[in-house]
Amino acid sequence: MVHWQKQNERHLFASAAAVGLHVLAVILLLQYTPVRSALNQAAPIMVSLLQSPKIEQPKEPPKPKPVAKQPARKIEPRPLLAVSEPVPTPSPMVAPPPPPPQPGPVPVAIAPPAPASVIPPNFNADYLNNPAPPYPALSRRMGEEGKVVLRVFVNPQGLPAQVELRTSSGFSRLDNVALETVRQWKFVPARRGEQSVGAWVLVPISFSLRS
Repeated sequence: MVHWQKQNERHLFASAAAVGLHVLAVILLLQYTPVRSALNQAAPIMVSLLQSPKIEQPKEPPKPKPVAKQPARKIEPRPLLAVSEPVPTPSPMVAPPPPPPQPGPVPVAIAPPAPASVIPPNFNADYLNNPAPPYPALSRRMGEEGKVVLRVFVNPQGLPAQVELRTSSGFSRLDNVALETVRQWKFVPARRGEQSVGAWVLVPISFSLRS
């Protein structure tokens, strides 16, 4: 062990002596004028360390994604288009223009004949022999007087089909006598042209004690 330490000390001493001799030689050279001027004139040398390019490791290719299988599309047959034959369009028929109107007689509007006037019934004819209504005895004693107006519908045969009291005399006895008497009368029926027709007529009857 001691021997090994001594050998190390000898090596260290020899190394230090060698370094010292080199340093001394460099100092002596720098003191020499030609060497110093040559060193000043020499361009400095720039030393740069080149970095070795990085070599990229090749990347593993991505694994392909599994492709989902799509169901096979069912190809439907295209429908057949029925081609119909073109129908010929009939050509329009052009009607010939109407002939111009021929001059002719001008139509004359014929007015309808005016209806014939109606002749009202008549009750004053002498041949009818219509009696006057009797004056009631009680009315004479009571002094009852007045004028009665009757409305009579005379049919085509000249008979009073309906007798109504139009205006009263003011005394019921006089009115009733007039109604009963006229119901027995005969009339000349109303006429329209040559034809007998039914019509209304007013029949006045006066009751007076002075007559």
